[in-house]
Amino acid sequence: MTPELTYVALTILLAVVQIFLPAVGRTRQYGAKWNAGPRDTVMPPTGPVTGRLERAQANLYETLPLFIGAVLVAHVAGEDGFLTYWGATLYFWARVAFVPLYAFGVTGLRSLAFLVSLAGLMMIVAALFI
Repeated sequence: MTPELTYVALTILLAVVQIFLPAVGRTRQYGAKWNAGPRDTVMPPTGPVTGRLERAQANLYETLPLFIGAVLVAHVAGEDGFLTYWGATLYFWARVAFVPLYAFGVTGLRSLAFLVSLAGLMMIVAALFI
């Protein structure tokens, strides 16, 4: 397996982690009975950290299909190389950094982490045209 495909697999694991982080926060706030129930009742908004974790998850899900698609297209086209490797590396590690930065409300660095992940994604796409 190429390093780029390894980063896809690791990013999918990160996405799974990001499913559970806000879920734990919601369960702490609303209780296990709510979590196991049908969730028909409208609940108050989640707390600040849980809300940020929910938004961080949504943010990942906006670019995750693009990242997976770009890596797969590059791989199938035989364009694995310098740009795809460093693009996948930047994307993954910036996404890892994004989670705690967002959760703890570190706005400037959080935005930088997002931009670095986007730059990594664009490096992979660029490899298809260079």
